[in-house]
Amino acid sequence: MPHTPLTIPALLAHSVREFGDRTYLVTPTDRLTYAEAERRSAELARWLLAHGVGKGTRVGLFFPNGAEWVTWWLAVSRVGAIAVPMSTMYRPAEIAKVARLADIAMLVAPARVLDIAVAERFEAAFPQVPGQPEGRLSLRDAPFLRRIVLTGDEHPPWAAGGPRSVDDAVSPELLAAAEAEVSPADLAIMVHTSGSTADPKGVLHTHGTLVRQTSTWPAAIRAVTGSPGAPVILCAMPFFWIGGVLAGAGALHDAVTLLVMPRLDAEVALDLAERERATGIVGWPAFTQRLREHPTFPDRDLSAAPMLREGPLDIAMTDVPDGFPVHRTMSETAGGFAYTDIAVVDDSGAFVPDGDVGELLVRGIGVMAGYNKRERWETFDADGWYHTGDRVYRRAGDPRLFYVGRTTDLIKTSGANVSPLEVESVIEGFPDVAQCVVVGVDHPQRGEEVCAVLVPAVAGLDLDSVARRVRDVLSSYKVPSRWIAAESTEIPTLASGKLDRKALRAWVIETIN
Repeated sequence: MPHTPLTIPALLAHSVREFGDRTYLVTPTDRLTYAEAERRSAELARWLLAHGVGKGTRVGLFFPNGAEWVTWWLAVSRVGAIAVPMSTMYRPAEIAKVARLADIAMLVAPARVLDIAVAERFEAAFPQVPGQPEGRLSLRDAPFLRRIVLTGDEHPPWAAGGPRSVDDAVSPELLAAAEAEVSPADLAIMVHTSGSTADPKGVLHTHGTLVRQTSTWPAAIRAVTGSPGAPVILCAMPFFWIGGVLAGAGALHDAVTLLVMPRLDAEVALDLAERERATGIVGWPAFTQRLREHPTFPDRDLSAAPMLREGPLDIAMTDVPDGFPVHRTMSETAGGFAYTDIAVVDDSGAFVPDGDVGELLVRGIGVMAGYNKRERWETFDADGWYHTGDRVYRRAGDPRLFYVGRTTDLIKTSGANVSPLEVESVIEGFPDVAQCVVVGVDHPQRGEEVCAVLVPAVAGLDLDSVARRVRDVLSSYKVPSRWIAAESTEIPTLASGKLDRKALRAWVIETIN
């Protein structure tokens, strides 16, 4: 893409020049053209600059899918700061953890996120906040966090309220000067994903990588939906994960209207799809199934989106030859493979021929800059390859990768990565649990189901009580949906004494069946 701008502010300017009056985003309550997204984000960007946010500042965004998420993300990107999307499913402890790990300096959120009173949630996450002065926070557990912004008219004394007037912002000329200093090499975004450790990993991408890897999204959407006209896509991916970022940035390359909602509600989604003449959907199979099972589905006019009625539940299963899905890519490649060197290797590191399954290795300008707070040697091998742990194969003459499974213990449930270690560390902190091992087992709708095997520390362990306590601490998708009490002698180990997760998973499958 030799002529495509390689920064988010330059890409936004390109979209406004080429199709500024087209609709970029539609929500149940708002509608945003590309030109309007540019105008709103400019106001926010000028305010950010006036309040000390600039090149390299880490800004947390705690918003549901909607116009506010998009305009704040664009504003942060326009001033060269690093956007840190935060899951609205985070419990207070998770908010505090990510704020600390990401070194967030400013945290921005609305007063309410769905049924969450955000001020109360932040006070639970940061107990030291009440009584502290706005803009000069001093928190031991988040030492770089200086300002929390709650958009809207109502906010507690410790929070700022966001832009109020032009007197509270820098000039348009200064914003233009700042945007001109944003380069493709600058870090643009940090997306957190569960990994092989108890703490989530912050995947860092530059502007250049993010723009390159999202550039192929409009063409991919047209190919999957089979719609020759302007795409109108029901986006059921949250913006705080890479699938949503891919859609939000991908739609800046070409005129693609995104239909989004603050929560995944089947009826609201169908209303949007029908009203806006959606041509397709991007999301996980479980939600597509919920749409098809909704009682109003048969009577809906969804003729603009035949894939919603007749296509596979999983768009990754579109036109696959062997029954294995197309690899959806990953956070570490910003949602694309187009500008990525790829190798499929066996256990010895030798390349495997087309048709053979091996581990996927990636490197090059399409791969992340690295993990936050990790040195390069901890992430990439001596030849620059990132070892994904994904088992894939290729077919001769077909550029796609087909996904078979993972070599790691990471659990993939409803499109989200769950670290067993994170869940285990929470459960093993309870006094009535002596040991906990978490594994994933196959599930027809979710892909995998999170299962917990517990060794009680007391007689008559109440599994329902354990589940309730876990729900208070972890996001809902991380909470095990199956619980099994076991004796310590039933937990299989290797000859080395280490846990044998493979054998335990087989035992769990046998037990639940």
